[in-house]
Amino acid sequence: MNTKVNIAGVELKNPVMTASGTFGSGEEYSEFVDLSKLGAVVTKGVANVPWSGNPTPRIAETYGGMINAIGLQNPGIEVFCKRDIPFLRQHDTRIIVNVCGHAEEEYLAVVERLAEEDIDMMEINISCPNVNANFLAFGQDPKKVEELTAKIKKAAKQPVIMKLTPNVTDITEIAKAAEAGGADAVSLINTLTGMKIDINRRTFAVANKTGGMSGPAVKPVAVRMVYQVAQAIKLPIIGMGGIATWEDAIEFILAGATAVSVGTANFYNPYATVEIAEGIEAYMKKNKVEDLRELIGAVR
Repeated sequence: MNTKVNIAGVELKNPVMTASGTFGSGEEYSEFVDLSKLGAVVTKGVANVPWSGNPTPRIAETYGGMINAIGLQNPGIEVFCKRDIPFLRQHDTRIIVNVCGHAEEEYLAVVERLAEEDIDMMEINISCPNVNANFLAFGQDPKKVEELTAKIKKAAKQPVIMKLTPNVTDITEIAKAAEAGGADAVSLINTLTGMKIDINRRTFAVANKTGGMSGPAVKPVAVRMVYQVAQAIKLPIIGMGGIATWEDAIEFILAGATAVSVGTANFYNPYATVEIAEGIEAYMKKNKVEDLRELIGAVR
C-alpha cells in the first residue's frame, strides 16, 4: 500500500503536513508528535526581519473555531535559519518554510536567503497586507499574484507553493494567476476574515478588530474552494481549513488535494496530525486502495 505523494518533484511519505502558524517550527510539538511520521512540517511564517505582531488580545474562541490576529509575529530569517532548520533536519520529514512580507522586496529577501538552506519547499503567504497597495492583501489581486509569483520563482532555488486567501470573489482566478506566474503548487485555504464582539465589555474580542477565522466551521467552504481550484488548474493542491480527523482529510483528497495541512486541531489535540496519517492508512486498507493517488480528485 502506497501513501506517498509527490509535489513538484518532492516526495512525501504521506500526505499529512502541519498548517503554518499552528505548529511553530515543530520543536514545541515534538514531545507529543514524532515529526518523522509526518509528510512535512510547514513552519510558522518567517520575514526578512523580526516582527512583533499585533497588540493583545490576539486570539478569540468562536463557535466551531477560533479567530486569530497574531500579526505573523516571528524572529526573522536569520534566527530561523540558525535555530529552526537545524532542529527540523534531525527528523525524517520534509521541511516547508512559510514566507511572509509587507512588500515585494521583503518576500524576495527571504526567498534569496533560503536559497542557501537545506529545505525542501517554500510556501508563500500572499494573504499578507501589501504596504504598497493600501494594505490590500497581495493575494486579492490576480495581476499582483502573477507578478509576485514570477519574481519569487526567478529567485527561488526550491519549489514554490503559493498559499491562497479565500477572501476573494473567485478563488479560481487567483489560482490561475499563480499558475501563470510559474508556481509549482498552491495551498488553500488561508483563514476567512472574521470578527467577534465581547457583549459584556462591549468591545472587540481581539485588539485588531478583525482576525482570521479557522477551525471546523470553515471546512465546507475550504472543500468547495479546493474542488473549484482542482477543476481550474493543473498544479498540485495542498488542502486545508478545518481538518480535524482523517475523515476530513479524505474529503479534501477526494475533492482534488494531493496533500493536506492540519492547523487549528493541533491546539486542542496535539496528536491530530499523526492520528490523521494513521486514519488515512486504515481507510485505504479497509477500502482496498493500493495507492493514495487513486483517491486524489476521485469525486468529479
